[in-house]
Amino acid sequence: MRVALFQQDVLLSDPVGNREKIASVLSHQHDCDLFILPEMFTTGFCTKKQNGMIVCDDGETLPWIIQMAKQYQLAIAGSVAVQLDEGQRFNRFYFVHPDGKVCTYDKHHLFTYGHEDSFFGAGDRRVVVDYKGWRILLQVCYDIRFPVFSRYKGDYDAIIYVANFPALRIEAWRSLIRARAIENQCYVMAVNRVGKDQVTDYNGFSAVIDAYGQAVVEADRQSECVLTACLDLQRQNVFRKRFPTWKDADPFHFD
Repeated sequence: MRVALFQQDVLLSDPVGNREKIASVLSHQHDCDLFILPEMFTTGFCTKKQNGMIVCDDGETLPWIIQMAKQYQLAIAGSVAVQLDEGQRFNRFYFVHPDGKVCTYDKHHLFTYGHEDSFFGAGDRRVVVDYKGWRILLQVCYDIRFPVFSRYKGDYDAIIYVANFPALRIEAWRSLIRARAIENQCYVMAVNRVGKDQVTDYNGFSAVIDAYGQAVVEADRQSECVLTACLDLQRQNVFRKRFPTWKDADPFHFD
């Protein structure tokens, strides 16, 4: 499977501008099976209204993602701040298939330090999607600090982490994406943003890490860019079979 990670400089509170930017990048992605965007890729990470800023998506993004996925015949993944008709708000991860099928995961671990829990509701289930023979676990940013929630239970082949992980804590990001890959013996596709918002700076370091903890590809610059990689499921399955450490894992359970 060929994947592309867009290390995006997210325009704060500008869904239209962000969609236009992404559309331009998508038009150059040929022979790509999966295109991954960062966390809250239409608005940036906003947990309260300031000076009339749009905190949640404008509601036009999901139909647009479906259109783009069909047009370019690839899957598109990334998270958006959504507000439902009932007033509930979620940091919602969309995984849209080329035929328009939509899978969703609502971020489970909310970043209380940034007051995310006071604005969004927490998801209550783990989500694994099936795509092109791959089983992919969907995770968002802060989830990466909680390994029990992402523990491999024989149910997935790769993890996607989409994030707004700040430059201040970037070494934690770089260490944790490798740790999750090594302990679960799987590929990790980790997409972080760059740029700045009203609170902090972001410096990317997006990467694809294999089951050995090695970078298949990693951003070598702290600016907007697209990373591409080819994932080899057969190679990973051979490794898991020959070195099945996952079978000795502690029996944690998540309800």
